[in-house]
Amino acid sequence: LLSFTSFSYFFASFDPIVNALKSGNADELVKYFDSSVEITLPDKSGTYTESQARQVLQDFFTSITIKDFQVIHKSENANSQYCIGNLITKNGLYRTTIYMKQKGEKQLVQELKFEISAL
Repeated sequence: LLSFTSFSYFFASFDPIVNALKSGNADELVKYFDSSVEITLPDKSGTYTESQARQVLQDFFTSITIKDFQVIHKSENANSQYCIGNLITKNGLYRTTIYMKQKGEKQLVQELKFEISAL
């Protein structure tokens, strides 16, 4: 039962992140970031602080007009988790990968990757 509970918690931990991606809400998304996070976009990448990440993501979300985010796969390994999904936008599809790691009592995003994908 304990294993099932932790597995259910793991899947639920992605829910607010998925919701923030669906709505293109950078302010909500950065609440789940570690003190620095690696962000990869089609035209740039880097490691950013929370305030820098907020601005980078806000600019990106504004430029693409998000329609939806669909989760394809979730998994975990030791103290880390990842989620792969499709960010559906007016201009196309972005394969999105979210890497999280357990830090104390919280699971925090370490890396967020957006790659242009064919429909």
